[in-house]
Amino acid sequence: MRRRVEPKGDAAVRLTIAGQPVTALRGESVATAALAAGLQATRNAPVSGEPRAPYCLMGVCFECLMTIDGQPNRQACLVPVQEGMTVEPQMQRPSLGVSGDG
Repeated sequence: MRRRVEPKGDAAVRLTIAGQPVTALRGESVATAALAAGLQATRNAPVSGEPRAPYCLMGVCFECLMTIDGQPNRQACLVPVQEGMTVEPQMQRPSLGVSGDG
């Protein structure tokens, strides 16, 4: 059975994920911190709108895209947690910005 090692002292990093305060381990990725905090989905699929979550955790699948410190479409599995970071899931469907001119 797996269990999380609780961060203590200098190993603890505080950030906000989906509006909730989270304590993560220094050096872990935003994606693993989000999963450990119980976040079920990090984004919605652009076509179907189905919820998606981190899958490969090594930067290949792009399922972990999140808005990190105001920057959308960041691969959360490749971004290490930092003190005070603000992370939001990308649950809205993206707009393609297609005009009727044509």
